[in-house]
Amino acid sequence: MRQFGLIGQSLAHSWSPRWFAAHFERQGITDACYCLYEMEGLDGLRELIEKEQLQGFNVTIPYKEAIIPYLDQLDDHARAIGAVNCVTVESSRLTGHNTDAPAFLDTLQPLLRPCHTAALVLGTGGAAKAVKYALESIGIDVQLVSRTPEAHPGSISYATAVAESARRLLIVNATPMGMFPHTDASPWPTNSVPTPYQLRFDLVYNPEETLFLREGRLHGAAVCNGLAMLHRQAELSWTLWDKGM
Repeated sequence: MRQFGLIGQSLAHSWSPRWFAAHFERQGITDACYCLYEMEGLDGLRELIEKEQLQGFNVTIPYKEAIIPYLDQLDDHARAIGAVNCVTVESSRLTGHNTDAPAFLDTLQPLLRPCHTAALVLGTGGAAKAVKYALESIGIDVQLVSRTPEAHPGSISYATAVAESARRLLIVNATPMGMFPHTDASPWPTNSVPTPYQLRFDLVYNPEETLFLREGRLHGAAVCNGLAMLHRQAELSWTLWDKGM
């Protein structure tokens, strides 16, 4: 049995196993399994890979950046982004990839309008870095937003971001705020009314409509959750794993 999985700290929210189970069934793949592996830290990563005989795995919060020193190499995109969400295992050699960036772009582009030339990306972690890289690759001006901008050079505060939202009509939540089970939370001030043509994209997919998206939709903004992005990055991850076998 070929073993794959997801590594993170808290994985109760993840729908990745159901996607892979459905994918394996559709493709008639009977010798592969995808499991969740919660880890309190990464020091035991190599031991886990050996014990479970992992042939590839995804990486999620909070390890997309922290995992890099544990890898043997990065592909060009992961190196440029500075974050990894997919790892291939070949003869015990670990290579980091980033399928978040192309998956985000594939999901977002059909929703873009000519007015979406500048974006606010909420967060400064690995997911935010992937989003920034993807947006800049198609010429969209990106501003990262942080609750602690003093600790993240180049980012701005949420108060400043609200003022910026009048011209930055694309707002992407790349934080876990609002994710199950904390569904009553939002990264964005709920009293901030969207301007016309605002597009809100939330990388969170569980719940399917976060408070951030619901507030936007009720005030006329276009909204999209991260479910299609999840499926696309999983598909791209499987392509990387399957190619190496």
